[in-house]
Amino acid sequence: MKQLFQLISVNFREFYREPSALFWGVVFPVLMALGLGSAFTRESDITRKIAYVQGVQNDSSKLQNLVEKRTVKVVSNTKIDTRYQMIMKDSVLGTTRFVFIPSTWEESIVLLKRGTVAVIMTEKNNEINYNYDPHNPEAQLIHMQLQSIIKNKTYIVESNNVNPLTLDGTRYVDFLIPGLVAMNVMMACMWGLGYTLIDRRIKKFLRRMVATPMSKSAFLASHFFSRMVLNIFEAGLLFLFAWIYFDVKVQGSWLAIFLIFFSGGFAFTGLAILVSSRTTKHEVGNGLINFITTPMLVLSGVFFSYHSFPDWSIPIIQHLPCTMMADSFRSIMNEGAGVLDVMREVTIMSIYGLVTFVLGLRIFKWY
Repeated sequence: MKQLFQLISVNFREFYREPSALFWGVVFPVLMALGLGSAFTRESDITRKIAYVQGVQNDSSKLQNLVEKRTVKVVSNTKIDTRYQMIMKDSVLGTTRFVFIPSTWEESIVLLKRGTVAVIMTEKNNEINYNYDPHNPEAQLIHMQLQSIIKNKTYIVESNNVNPLTLDGTRYVDFLIPGLVAMNVMMACMWGLGYTLIDRRIKKFLRRMVATPMSKSAFLASHFFSRMVLNIFEAGLLFLFAWIYFDVKVQGSWLAIFLIFFSGGFAFTGLAILVSSRTTKHEVGNGLINFITTPMLVLSGVFFSYHSFPDWSIPIIQHLPCTMMADSFRSIMNEGAGVLDVMREVTIMSIYGLVTFVLGLRIFKWY
């Protein structure tokens, strides 16, 4: 235990003595949250997904007559097996397909919080109402397009039947912050731990360290524990900033947050050790780390919902470590999930970490 504590202390000293590490690990995630949370824009999508609340429908229902019913296979966590769709062709804007997801009000709120849809449509007194975050530009565009189609006129928004939805967890910044936390854990482990080990091997530092009375398991375990403490510190600052500046709240269990954080950090620590266990060139190390992190930055729903990707790819994306961390953080912070709700993700990520850590330990070489 003495050598483990000494090695952890060394890792802490190396971190706070390096200004660039402090910037990329602490300051940069906060700047990203500030910039993207304050003003986020995205190009319009060809497919627009809208949830609509099924009520008492009849032949005169505007919502029922708006779309054509089609049964398709749906990849979703909710019990929805039918969708309605409508295609709008425009000589300037091109073809836009509106996909309507029938659901209850509670299911629609969950879909909105997860980023699957941006607008909820309801019908009352034979009038269609639109429920969405008024600060979401995509939702505003969907509302204007549907309004023009229904009333057969140009894109003029009538706000008298718009119900601004301001529930906790439905804003874009509520979607963004959990993704940034997951991304920060991934990047900190892969670059702060994996690349550091590769660099030390190349510079012959590990050759010197192997001459000391130190076990390989204690050396690698010290990196895991020190990285976990640093990740908690960095994520804590990001949570604090988001709470003060954007009023982002955690509606679920803090114990569940810790379990996801620990298991996710373990998964990426094991992956970083495995990648760096035998690499002896910077070029190879950069390539391997980028090969792992870049796809997850794009696919894992850090900045936007991965439900925009083809349906066949969604089950694969949902089992990536970064995706499981981001989705779990969002379910805890925005949907009020507890420990039992995230135990599946905790178990899978812990298995990821255990397998990769053991493999990395077995094939690790000092020089």
